[in-house]
Amino acid sequence: MKKMACRKKVGIIGGGASGMAAAITAARLGAEVTILERNDRIGKKILVTGNGKCNLGNYHLTPSEYYGENPAFIEKALQRFNTEDTIAFFNSMGLLIKERNGYLYPACEQAAVVLDVLRYELQALGVTVITECKINSVAKDGKTGKIVVSDGVKQYHYDAVVLACGSKAAPKTGSDGSGYKLAKQLGHHIVPTVPALVQLKCREDYFKAVAGVRADAVIKIYDKGKCVAKERGELQLTEYGISGIPVFQISRVANYILRDNSEVLAEINFLSDMSEDTYKKFCEERRRTQKGRTAEEFFTGMLHKKIMALFLKMAGIKGNIPISEAEEEKMQQVFALCKKFRVHINGSNPYDNAQVCAGGVDTMELTEDMESCKMPGVFLAGELLDVDGKCGGYNLQWAWSSGTLAGRAAASGDIKG
Repeated sequence: MKKMACRKKVGIIGGGASGMAAAITAARLGAEVTILERNDRIGKKILVTGNGKCNLGNYHLTPSEYYGENPAFIEKALQRFNTEDTIAFFNSMGLLIKERNGYLYPACEQAAVVLDVLRYELQALGVTVITECKINSVAKDGKTGKIVVSDGVKQYHYDAVVLACGSKAAPKTGSDGSGYKLAKQLGHHIVPTVPALVQLKCREDYFKAVAGVRADAVIKIYDKGKCVAKERGELQLTEYGISGIPVFQISRVANYILRDNSEVLAEINFLSDMSEDTYKKFCEERRRTQKGRTAEEFFTGMLHKKIMALFLKMAGIKGNIPISEAEEEKMQQVFALCKKFRVHINGSNPYDNAQVCAGGVDTMELTEDMESCKMPGVFLAGELLDVDGKCGGYNLQWAWSSGTLAGRAAASGDIKG
């Protein structure tokens, strides 16, 4: 009687986006796959992405949209599994995708449906999902060559293992940083982590007066007098500081500077479409056309009323005085604040509020197949790695790319033992 060939056993630690991508890919290649998930169900974080609409990826995919100490590693991975591959991956599971300004969403705009098609595919492929299973050790059996993982009570033996445990961001969805501990067990170096895509706190005490205001602006971050980050978009002013997409984009830069300094200087330009010369002429023209008004009336129409009221107060000008009585130096200060409003960042909201985590496992210690150079047979994917993207679907794209590459490599090769 002919002996049946053994299927390669692959264990996936973590049932998030990258873990499910790895599991589906490995199972499609014939592996016997098991997902070990610490939560009571898989894919929790997917449900809150894109404000519940799930921004799956972006047509404008370039390595410049990502951060990490090894850009070449990121570029290679994105070349091997790109946006078109992501679309094909989800189309193969029956999900219709639509594009809006380069952003990719499920046509139904429901993150829950994205999770559903992933779960249904896992079921169809016979992937075993074990929930409420928190793995605390990963080691190699010296005799069999198998990878042994344990939750402290039970051991699981696999031919290959994919660590897709997530980062420290959004711990309520199950990302508690435990993956870093497992990576350290394998001998990996962890690039220091900070919250990213998160709101920033400011030292100044006047933010309650402008809380809730939204405005198009350019924001710059300075370190030792040098501009190190710049973004434009809809800025949101909060009781504690600043928020909005442009703030999220630069938050990781600010947080890394804050690791070494107590504060970071930020400069906000509310009139960035005006050059310095154009703005100077605008101010001069305003003086000619807005005579005979109070200070409040004179500045009305430039920016949000709450912002202008704050700037008048900062300059020491009472809103009800005739503009002709306002001191020239104070007038110049109000005009200057519109283009160079400087605030001092002294912190950010915690990992609970962060969409992703900057830093992670050093990718110099991985092969292009996401395999650990410290322990062959173990692969790493997703947010666990020192790779974080900007807003716009780039972080989920990284999950699909790294998870697929890890799952593909984990399912290939000879069976150990």
